[in-house]
Amino acid sequence: MGFEPPQRLVRALGEMYGDGAAAEWLDRLPTLTEQAIDAAGPDLTVERVAAPGGRSALVLLVRQADGTPAALKIAPPPAEPEQERAALAHWNGWGAVKLLDAPAPDASGALLLERLHHEVSLRSLPEAKALLEAAGTVRRLWVEPPAGHPFETVAERTGRQSEGMRAAAAADPELAPLVDAALAARTELVDGSPESLLLHGNFRQSKVLSGERAPWLTVGPEPLVGERAYDLARLVRDRVEDLIASPGGPVTARRRVKKLAESLEVDQARLHGWTLFRAVESGTRALAEGRRQMGEVNLEFAGWL
Repeated sequence: MGFEPPQRLVRALGEMYGDGAAAEWLDRLPTLTEQAIDAAGPDLTVERVAAPGGRSALVLLVRQADGTPAALKIAPPPAEPEQERAALAHWNGWGAVKLLDAPAPDASGALLLERLHHEVSLRSLPEAKALLEAAGTVRRLWVEPPAGHPFETVAERTGRQSEGMRAAAAADPELAPLVDAALAARTELVDGSPESLLLHGNFRQSKVLSGERAPWLTVGPEPLVGERAYDLARLVRDRVEDLIASPGGPVTARRRVKKLAESLEVDQARLHGWTLFRAVESGTRALAEGRRQMGEVNLEFAGWL
């Protein structure tokens, strides 16, 4: 099958994994795609590549034997598609895109999913409406994890992320006050975590797409187990570029924390703490990956909190 992966995906993989590792996977992508199509069944019809697509995986728009539209998602191993598969299987379409193939992965690790309107996300709505719909969607995902689940915890993931944050502060002492504050908040939050629910892990407006079965369904989980405030913290920072450009940005950011905490009955102080940690972590990681503008925007946002 001949195709060109979207340039957005090529750039993003290079940023996340390095140009060498990204190029190696992209070279294997035609073979992986053929394997995924074969595993999905001989009567699967490929229509086209979804473009501009996402930043972490190739998505093919396909049709099943009976004509039902679907999407075939092929992601590199570091994206842990088997974790996504396990979460989607557990949600079984409740608030999330539905998994159409078996819960166990094939050799390619691809996911056959119900097709959503990939070009229409919550970011197409006015901000107030988008946040309302996002809150209604994410609350459906917060369920008890399956017994013997394979997911890491919030404590484990943020512990790994803390190492990169410390390295960033060591390399640039000007970052140290923000990093120290974020790490201190994490320590306190992890020590007193009140719940262990299945979380999306990377929930934001662009991860909620329009569907036929339901108006809005979430995609692209990076699942883990922990408290709701951690999951909600990324949503607080949505449309951060607009917030930074607004003269009332700091006030708006703090109001957003309060509003989301109240609407979803999440402790406001815990949401504030996780928002700080996740903003600093995202900012320092973006700087390390060479995405300087995004790094500075996230760190400026963190400084408002």
